[in-house]
Amino acid sequence: MADIEQSKQAAAKAAGQAPQREHFASRIGFILVAAGCAIGLGNVWRFPYITGEYGGGAFVLLYLIFLVILGLPVMVMEFAVGRASQKSCAQAFDILEPKRRFHWFSWWGYIGCMILMMFYTTVAGWMAAYIPKMASGAFNGADAAATGELFNAMLASPGELVAWMLAAVLIGFVICAMGLQNGVERITKWMMAILFVAMIALCIRAMTLPGAGEGIAFYLVPDFSRMFAGGWATFGEAVYAAMGQAFFSLSLGIAAMEIFGSKVGRERSLTGEAVNVTALNTLVAILAGLIIFPACFAYGITPDSGPSLVFVTLPVVFGQMPLGNVWGALFFVFMSFAALSTVIAVFENLVSFSMDKWGMTRTRAVVFNGILVVVLSLPCALGFNVLSGVTIPGIGDIQTIEDFIVSNNMLPLGSLIFVLFCTTRYGWGWDKFLKEADTGEGLKFPAKTRLWVKYGIPALIVVIFVMGYAPKVAFWLGM
Repeated sequence: MADIEQSKQAAAKAAGQAPQREHFASRIGFILVAAGCAIGLGNVWRFPYITGEYGGGAFVLLYLIFLVILGLPVMVMEFAVGRASQKSCAQAFDILEPKRRFHWFSWWGYIGCMILMMFYTTVAGWMAAYIPKMASGAFNGADAAATGELFNAMLASPGELVAWMLAAVLIGFVICAMGLQNGVERITKWMMAILFVAMIALCIRAMTLPGAGEGIAFYLVPDFSRMFAGGWATFGEAVYAAMGQAFFSLSLGIAAMEIFGSKVGRERSLTGEAVNVTALNTLVAILAGLIIFPACFAYGITPDSGPSLVFVTLPVVFGQMPLGNVWGALFFVFMSFAALSTVIAVFENLVSFSMDKWGMTRTRAVVFNGILVVVLSLPCALGFNVLSGVTIPGIGDIQTIEDFIVSNNMLPLGSLIFVLFCTTRYGWGWDKFLKEADTGEGLKFPAKTRLWVKYGIPALIVVIFVMGYAPKVAFWLGM
């Protein structure tokens, strides 16, 4: 199919016509692929452990509020820039803003997506590696110390980490090489269907465990007293975490959503489509919590164990559960599909950028970016063993450094640029953005929110950026 598409493009070029852009075959395909890009480790790994750290239901409520007032408008803007230009970020700003004030931003998306893949492929490999480990019963009856040793043993093995990272890269680029419709769209649909079936099965199992009700109440019933347990400082940290999670979970700010806007028609309004994508993304995050928290409370495991929750704490839960190896393996199948859906979508961003920027064929763009991602991902895969001594004080190891660059810098600052581009006269402008967003049937962008979008959202983004550096600066100054 990819070769057929390239032949069509070549024929159009030979005839002196502008090559037609490959679009999604269906509306549901667009929604699922865009949701698949957003659905990933931010939902199924980061969201549950942050929720556990900041008191459960109250944090979930804050997160949902910031999704609506912060994340959703930025997603509509990314979609609008893509659909209006019909190009990836490689050329979108050149087309929409001829005065060249924002043309430098075209590289932001490519660099951001590339750095994201530099560590995301390694963590996606971890998820896949845990499927056979769980299925074999390696965690049966293990306590936290034993599961921690197994996890650390995996990190200490450069061969194992590199092999699983290469598997994640290979899967992503083989699917992208098959084309948008026959590869990315078709396979992501199946992956998302399997993901939801696995999640529902796991939810039913977790919520029917003896003692699960306490975990459900912790997760879904807001109790702000937990947030204020450490005073206003703790509440401020929770608010900051909720704002940051709204960006991280939707993959905003590095043009990851912009590319999908460029490959969708004008039949539906973009606000309605953004609501659908955000709703699916949020549903997965909520379901992930309904798997994790009831299971933790049922087996007396604290839910505030941080990033180790999935790889160290949950295997203890599955190890104690009847048929735990089966449920544990199914859980990491779901985790792997969530991670791989993002890998595939972000790889499509890199491929599309290369096709738009340098006129590459899809096959050549796949090979070029595939080699580049593998080479640049090696430091992260080796950063837990061979390169474990490479750290930045106050930040951490190679993976943490790369995550910090993307999550604390490129996502918020990139989102700020999109907002300025779509709301000020120095960029594309509010009226043009609103016209594009409202084209088609469905929910319209609320025009009365102009002041909030133009001033309120940038102010919150600046707060997120500054607060992300506050603990680092305090550490560097010895405070």
